[in-house]
Amino acid sequence: MEPDTQNIPTLRHILNEFDQCADLSHRRFPELSADIVYFPHTVDNNLLIQEILRPFDRLQADGLDKLFLQSQFVETRESKAVVVGILEGCVAVFHGEAVYLLDAYGQEGRSVQQSETETVIAGPHDAFVESAPTNLSLIRRRIKSSHLKIIQCEIGEISKTTVYILYIKDIANLKYVRDLQNRINRIETDAINDGGTLTQFIEDMPNSVFPQFLTTERPDVAVSKLAAGRIITIVDNSPTAISAPSSFFEFFSSPDDYYQRWALGTGLRLLRFLALVITISFTAMYVSVTTFHYEMIPEALLRTLAESRNRVPFPPVYEALLMEIMIELLREAGARLPTKIGQTIGIVGGIVIGQAAVQAGLTSNVLIIAVASSAIASFVIPSYMMSASIRLIRFGIIILTGIWGNIGLVMGIALIVIHLSNLTSLGSSYLTPIAPMKTGDWKDVFIRAPFSKLNSRPSQSKTMNSIRQKNKK
Repeated sequence: MEPDTQNIPTLRHILNEFDQCADLSHRRFPELSADIVYFPHTVDNNLLIQEILRPFDRLQADGLDKLFLQSQFVETRESKAVVVGILEGCVAVFHGEAVYLLDAYGQEGRSVQQSETETVIAGPHDAFVESAPTNLSLIRRRIKSSHLKIIQCEIGEISKTTVYILYIKDIANLKYVRDLQNRINRIETDAINDGGTLTQFIEDMPNSVFPQFLTTERPDVAVSKLAAGRIITIVDNSPTAISAPSSFFEFFSSPDDYYQRWALGTGLRLLRFLALVITISFTAMYVSVTTFHYEMIPEALLRTLAESRNRVPFPPVYEALLMEIMIELLREAGARLPTKIGQTIGIVGGIVIGQAAVQAGLTSNVLIIAVASSAIASFVIPSYMMSASIRLIRFGIIILTGIWGNIGLVMGIALIVIHLSNLTSLGSSYLTPIAPMKTGDWKDVFIRAPFSKLNSRPSQSKTMNSIRQKNKK
């Protein structure tokens, strides 16, 4: 069979492929009959000097063949492989009719720093960065086992983003691994830029407001999930790791729960579930009782509430929606501004605008307290994605209570529970361990039991090796 001349790598073909790429570097060495092609911003300059430029200065033309016998030079016979290699940080060396690739990848990136969205009081403070190799090293440093397996995939017709699927052999359920790998391989899109984007392609119900995969920027959380039998996905150029499968209640746990005494961890976890109830129902309850159910308010408080709402011209539901939207505007503005300006916006919004709104008769004092309490409670939830989802559905519940009072509140909560019951994560129930009922998991879901009692891995991981530890007597 004759060789495919179209696929033979030649200097002209490669330069034509990268035509109008001003950042491409092409250097000629006429005395050696050699050319090198690379992107300067993707290669390690020291490695380039040490492996190519310095040897080229002292060698003669007949000495290059011995240099290319070294293992770091890989001869390539396909034009497509040369193009991909240059894009991935290799230096292509053209000598005669032969082409060699030298891996000199050395992209500069952000150093390992503390996570800004998952801060903890105790425990490690390092967080993932945008470099996938760095993130893998943070996990390998914590799991020194050959059973940690990593599958590499590629997504994006244009971006060619590298995705890594991590699991621990003999602990993770391989059915989940294959399912997740198939979902990733089926993605057909131009580019994937972040782990949060990837989750929206592989979730069981992408149209749901609730996140179905837990995301984290903390390597210690990723390692704990791997040890629990779950699967971690890391996307190159993203500081976010994805844990699968996940349950609704998993979003309310924090690494702090395990780095402090178990009683304190249990108290904090219960506090977060209380925050969930306050976030969903506090403002809605205000609308309900001030619109339909005055009999539920103690007489002394009713007098104060009546005086507070005396000057407000709007029905309670409009008043509540106005203040909730104002809080969301302030939160969004504070998140997009630099830290110092964002804090100023919070103070101005919380104190000045709130006080001015009451004095202008746009809202009541009691509603300010209800909306502020609800907003503070939403920030207690550790997961930003889950917190944002709950804040969004709160508007629907406020509208329902504005129409039907307490019946609307019950109806709204019932609809949420029904919706959660229909959700799955990699095919497993989103409401585990309530549906299906797995009471053995409750000691690490609703409370944080002492470590001596946490002997089993979570049932949702469906692992063949469910024993996490054995207590020696």
